[in-house]
Amino acid sequence: MGADRSKLYLIDQKEGFSPTFSHLVSMMNYVRATTLEEVEGLSIEELDFLVHEEANSIGMLLGHMAAVETIYQIVTFEKRDPTEEEEETLSAGLELGEKGQAALKGFDLEHYLADLQAVREETYSKFHTLADEWLFEQTNWWWNEQGNNYFKWFHVLEDELNHRGQIRMIKKIYSRVKSPLVK
Repeated sequence: MGADRSKLYLIDQKEGFSPTFSHLVSMMNYVRATTLEEVEGLSIEELDFLVHEEANSIGMLLGHMAAVETIYQIVTFEKRDPTEEEEETLSAGLELGEKGQAALKGFDLEHYLADLQAVREETYSKFHTLADEWLFEQTNWWWNEQGNNYFKWFHVLEDELNHRGQIRMIKKIYSRVKSPLVK
């Protein structure tokens, strides 16, 4: 799973992408590579571990990342709100909580990685077709304020970074619970 680090730390031109999209893709690639490194080799037990009864598991957070990116594909690429059917399909990953705990457990790491990869491939496929100007198109966004597509996709990677931090914390707690230090 280890990423090719030869260009991981370069925000530069990426083949097939326009200049500004290349910068966004560079950042998205880094975030995803570090997320994948963080979850590498996790067992189903580790993916399903809950710190407490209302907590999110690592598997839930991975499912959330894929669901968020899918919603942003709909909102930005298709310029519409998700349908009720789409919202229902993605609700466990978006809402998390009890619904996420029920739906996002018992899967191996490959299941989550396949979902993340499929969604990302779709995102990049669409990015290939868009001009940089699309990133700067503004719409009414949160709290009735203007937001552009660049910010929206920045938020997708920001959300993943936030949850990667949670994954790190969950892993540390899991290791303490499963192998407490002897005093």
